[in-house]
Amino acid sequence: MIRFLSPWWLLALLPVVAVAAAYVWRQRRRRATALRFSNVELLRVLAPAGLGWRRHLAAGAFLLSLVALSAALARPAMDRTEPLERATVILAIDVSLSMEADDVAPNRLDAAQRAAVTFTEQLPPQYNLGLVAFARTANVLVAPVKDRAPVIAGIRGLVLAEATATGEAVFTSLEAIRMVPADGATGLPPARIVLLSDGFRTYGRSVQEAAAAAIDAQVPVSTIAFGTDGGVIEIEGQLQRVPVDRASLRELAEATGGVYYEAASAEELRQVYEDMGSSVGHRVVPREITRWFLGAALLLALAAAGFSLLWTSRLP
Repeated sequence: MIRFLSPWWLLALLPVVAVAAAYVWRQRRRRATALRFSNVELLRVLAPAGLGWRRHLAAGAFLLSLVALSAALARPAMDRTEPLERATVILAIDVSLSMEADDVAPNRLDAAQRAAVTFTEQLPPQYNLGLVAFARTANVLVAPVKDRAPVIAGIRGLVLAEATATGEAVFTSLEAIRMVPADGATGLPPARIVLLSDGFRTYGRSVQEAAAAAIDAQVPVSTIAFGTDGGVIEIEGQLQRVPVDRASLRELAEATGGVYYEAASAEELRQVYEDMGSSVGHRVVPREITRWFLGAALLLALAAAGFSLLWTSRLP
């Protein structure tokens, strides 16, 4: 679909419309004047028989060339989707003890691992992918790479630990993004953090501090609230409820320009990852096609000149 990057220049079409209206008015006036002549032979000289509608072709082509030129001033463009250079995705997975809850079969961690492996395998190979695990601390298990094997191995080797440091996960993910080679570019690569968690932050810097850091780095954080409110785990022989902290995860995503998801089953989590994979690493950019309009204007102007020379022996 064509859109205009400088639409105000479309006002240049108004004079063209005025010229077209003047031409139509002039032709009608000329016809009315011609009908007053009683000398039929003189009328035939002024309006040679046989031309008919063809005498308007030169004017029509000329007016269309003006339309194309006016539209070219408005910088016509067409949107296209292209991969982001150095695009980087960081998977940050919660490995706190609450991920042992079996409200998602066989348990939250196992279901999360399987879905994350599928996401990793389906992500386009030209994108960098890194892995961060967080509990009391957050650690870069795999720095951003294009090779999927170490990421898959890291996902399958996740080990549970105490506490939940959601804010630290974002800070550590931003550090991982800074590890991506510059390759002659400046600044951080186009990146997104995908953070999966099932519990409330209990350690480290706050989610608000993490959101501010991500905003400064211009890195959206998409969050997945995984699990149900009915999840429980056993700690020192006693059952403890481990509900999902949806509010803070939603706040983190919305503040940073990411997307918030909820997944209460392994199938829903796979669907979330599928939705993410279809949008990560691409951007829509306008491709200016002004030259097409200028070329069309030139061809129409040449056509107008050709028609005029052919039937009137003069240029319009």
